[in-house]
Formats: sequence, structure tokens, C-alpha cells
Amino acid sequence: MSAPLTIVTGGSRGIGAAVSRRLVADGHDVVIGYRSDSATARAVANELSADGRTVIAIRADTTDEQAVIDLFGAAAEIGTVTGLVNNAGSARAIGMLANNDIETIRADLDVNLVGVLTCCKYAIAAMAEWGGSIVNISSAAAPLGSPGTYVHYAAAKAAVDTLTVGLSKEVASLNIRVNAVAPGIIETDFHRDRRRPQKMASSIPLGRPGVPDEIAGAVSWLLSADARYATGTVVRVAGGM
Repeated sequence: MSAPLTIVTGGSRGIGAAVSRRLVADGHDVVIGYRSDSATARAVANELSADGRTVIAIRADTTDEQAVIDLFGAAAEIGTVTGLVNNAGSARAIGMLANNDIETIRADLDVNLVGVLTCCKYAIAAMAEWGGSIVNISSAAAPLGSPGTYVHYAAAKAAVDTLTVGLSKEVASLNIRVNAVAPGIIETDFHRDRRRPQKMASSIPLGRPGVPDEIAGAVSWLLSADARYATGTVVRVAGGM
């Protein structure tokens, strides 16, 4: 039996890189989608290919429909796509809503919501015959609103949660499962202020920020046969927040 083949957008850094590593360890072949840092993406792909799995890095801006089409085309050259992890995200507009410009906000929304919709659209086409699993990376900020930091980001992630529930029902008859993982504050370079996770530690019931591997485990489970009866769910991995 061939290995599962999973596309991970934003798969070369932070949570995405941890997910890519965990999936390879769990027997997946992986296509790493990245937007700009080709050196890092190729280094991660080369590292993971050494474990005997097929891992390739493909440049793909998820806000560009043709780039997404090409990403799935590259994956199809390896085999049948069985999984998609919508991890690519953006939070360039930081701070109070009134102090941010609409173009930057729109660019974030394009990545955090429209890019997810676009990747889901082409994943459904790729999985329609044999089924598969989609995991959207949401955020614990979705129901909290993230006031003063990035309310537009939280709003987009709330939309991702709604998409997860609705799309799971829409494609259930195709044997495609759709779930999400909602990370809390995680130690990655996603934060413009690199000290933010530690600054926020006192507000987290477990007393610390999470690490990417703790998100990767939840993603891998949702893609696995152990989660074959799970669809339309959002798994919150946020230290109690």
C-alpha cells in the first residue's frame, strides 16, 4: 500500500515545519508549500527526504489560484493526494484596528481565509475519487477576538472554523473529512514581537506557551485512521485558554 501523501502549506517554518516533520515520522510523503523562503523550504525537504520518504518543496502563494493549481499538480506527479494541511497564515496588520490600513488587513484576510478556501477547493477535486482528510489551522483567538492585537486575524480564523463545519458536511459523501486545530500562543517566529509568547505566559492556565510539536501531534491524529469518525470538529490546543 502506498504512503499517504499530504500537502502542507506554509510547511517550512514554525508550526508548518513541525507538522511536516511529524507527518514524515508517521509515514507520510509530504509536499511542502512555501511562499518566499526557498532556501529554508528546500533545506527542510532535503532533511526529511533523508528519512526515506518522498518530500518536495514547491513555491506556492495560496492567494494565487494558479499557484494553488500548480501545487496540486506537482503533488499529483508523486501520487494521489490524501491530505491537506492549511497552515499558511499572515498577521501583518498588528495593533488596534483603527490604526491599521485596509490594504494590509485585506492582504491578511486573503491568506487566512481566501487562501484556505482556494486550497480546499482543489483538495476536494484531488480527493473526490478516493477520499481524504483536510486539516485547517485555526486559532484559539477565533472565539476570543484578540482585541488590541489583530481582531481581523481572529475574525478570519472564526470564518475558518465555520468553513470547517460547513465543508465537512458538504463533502462527507465523498469520504473527505474536514477538521481544524486551533493553536493557542505558540513559540514561533510568527510573532513580530519574538518575546510575546513568554510575555503572555501568565495569562495561560498551563503557565507557558506551547511549542510547534504539540500542534503537529494533533494534526497528525486528525489525518490518521484513528480519527476516521472525526469530521467538522475544531481541536483546541491552547493550554487552557
